[in-house]
Amino acid sequence: MPTIPSPGLGTSGNDDPDQCAETVRQALEIGYRHVDTAQMYDNESAVGDGIAASDVPREEVFLATKVHPSNLAPEDVRETTAESLERLGVSAVDLLYVHWPMRAYDAEATLPVFDELHEEGTAENVAVSNFTTELLDEAREILDAPIAANQVEMHPLLPQDDLLDYCRERDVTIVAYAPLMQGEAGDVDELAEIAESRDTTPEAVSLAWLRQRDGVVPIPKATGEDHLRANFETPDLSAEEVRRIDAIEERERLVDPDDAPWN
Repeated sequence: MPTIPSPGLGTSGNDDPDQCAETVRQALEIGYRHVDTAQMYDNESAVGDGIAASDVPREEVFLATKVHPSNLAPEDVRETTAESLERLGVSAVDLLYVHWPMRAYDAEATLPVFDELHEEGTAENVAVSNFTTELLDEAREILDAPIAANQVEMHPLLPQDDLLDYCRERDVTIVAYAPLMQGEAGDVDELAEIAESRDTTPEAVSLAWLRQRDGVVPIPKATGEDHLRANFETPDLSAEEVRRIDAIEERERLVDPDDAPWN
């Protein structure tokens, strides 16, 4: 299985081409080596421009993209992946995801094409996103290629412990989106108190907690060098601080696929 650099740079919502390209360039200069995009984000060209504009060689960048839920019919997977590569300006991606198991997704029809792209070298690794343990079981039965990652929402109010245990046992990395809790981290008392004691932000504490979980790679979003650097240089939490966060009982899911425009 690949070693997926942590943290990665999330680019969801960064659809201004110039800003996105500059964000990617700055992130790579700071030290990020994992960039996450998707057909759905409408920014693959800008991500590719940012990689090309940096001084970091392409082979040092772990690049991931995702096939849109509407493009998961077999012929569309192949065609739109080729279009993604063209927009990104690369011959292959390091990680190719099934973005959501919905709309055109049919495990027995969709997944064999991911195997073919893996065998051809177009996708160095195959991954899924927003998969439950049941969906992962089904996918693992169909795929020949190992599942390198499952990208899901994960943060202190949605720790996904059972899913994480499942993935750890099967050498599947959890790539955590919404790690900064979409601005809600300050509403969690434990995060706010730890942040105050460390003279940092609740978001930084949330991200630090994720980075210290075995088998988890967070992909925080940011624009601007200060925010990029803050996400890259999170503090090391003590064992007691980690236990405090682990003990939080409140649960909240921030991303509801039923409310998404593509559903």
